[in-house]
Amino acid sequence: MSYNEVDQMEYIVDDGDVADSIDDENHTADDANLDDYDMVSHIFFLLFFIIKWKVICIRRWLVHNTSASQARKGKDIQGIPWDRLNITRDSYRLTRLEQYKNYENMPSSGEAVDKGCKPTEKGGSYFEFFHNTRLVKPTILHFQLRNLVWATSKHDAYLVSNYSVMHWSSLLQNLTEVLNFSENIVPTERNSGTLLEGFTRTQLSTLAVKDRYLVAGGFHGELVCRDVSECTLRGLGSSKLIKDEVSALDYLKHRLFSSGLHFMTSNNDCGVREYDMERFHLLNHFSFPWPVNHTSISPDRKLLTVVGDDLDGLLVDARNGKTVASVVGHLDYSFASAWHPDSRMFATGNQDKTCRVWDLRNLSMPTAVLKGNMGAVRSIRFSGDGQFLVMAEPADFVHIYSTKDNFGKRQELDFFGEISGVSLSPDDESIYIGIWDRTYASLLQYNRRHTYEYLDSLM
Repeated sequence: MSYNEVDQMEYIVDDGDVADSIDDENHTADDANLDDYDMVSHIFFLLFFIIKWKVICIRRWLVHNTSASQARKGKDIQGIPWDRLNITRDSYRLTRLEQYKNYENMPSSGEAVDKGCKPTEKGGSYFEFFHNTRLVKPTILHFQLRNLVWATSKHDAYLVSNYSVMHWSSLLQNLTEVLNFSENIVPTERNSGTLLEGFTRTQLSTLAVKDRYLVAGGFHGELVCRDVSECTLRGLGSSKLIKDEVSALDYLKHRLFSSGLHFMTSNNDCGVREYDMERFHLLNHFSFPWPVNHTSISPDRKLLTVVGDDLDGLLVDARNGKTVASVVGHLDYSFASAWHPDSRMFATGNQDKTCRVWDLRNLSMPTAVLKGNMGAVRSIRFSGDGQFLVMAEPADFVHIYSTKDNFGKRQELDFFGEISGVSLSPDDESIYIGIWDRTYASLLQYNRRHTYEYLDSLM
């Protein structure tokens, strides 16, 4: 509805008020007419408030959202009013680069890697800004764990916001709560390992969603699985099974001699665990000499990358947990890993500000060493078609490398705020980025750029 129509409705209500005062003065209507008039008057007032509420919602939507067309006209993608601030965007960017402090477990690890880094050319244009909504408020619990956003389609993303898991539909522009962990959550199915009394006020440290299943890991070893299509809790893990925080989750499909969907957890108690999603059974438990920060499985389901509180990463046999090889080169602890779809190449992300790309055919040295601008590499994703490697720093920057150009060319996504997570949609058509900030917290969406062009939708 246009704003002119709203103004006309306000005039109608004003006319009703005038008629009401005249009626009070003359007192000529009988009781039945008064009842009819009161009913009509209430309807007009109700319509007025409904329309006014819709106008407020529309104005709020316009203020808290930025579309691609608005960005092309000069609006900041995050809605930051630089023209009303005492500093320009470029000046603030320089200040952030100078003042941002990267967290390191090994002192000066980020400065010691410059010589071996691969020179890359900026200017790639693989994805373009599509939409940003500040109605979505991503949050971060643990500053080192940034896997709190998960895209299940081009239009759907799940994320953590305080004690809740939220679902955002970019198609419907609708935000809904999937699970609220501030309340007591009790499982609807009883399986071995299920904590029947449930959890209360669970602090979420990681999230994964795939094939209608959502898995969330807690700061004290809690594990929650939900079938989002049936709205049922299939099971709840117990701190008796997991002795410390769940740092990462990964999915496996159809392991040897087994069917259905499995998932794996990486834990601060030095363990990696494999579960059967359907029955919530613990199938495997592999132990390592240090806390595990991230685990990912190769697409052919033969190998695991295991990284954690150690300088070296491990390649592990997915069937028995035995170490196959080590990857040496990082100078600090690693918190991210990902496999290329060909099952031969994988990448690790580290607090030394680098992402190192490895090839199984020659593990003596990395294929490429890719350096961030100002912080650790906290999240890594390969696209499903293998054409891109997406690398997220803890704040302000997401880098997209072209694998076709041997990682020599990249696109840099530049914004302001801590990154809660980055996720590619399964069809590689969209990238969602969660931004945690006191004022400008939001969910960014970039869409794949194609050789053909479409007009922006009204959404």
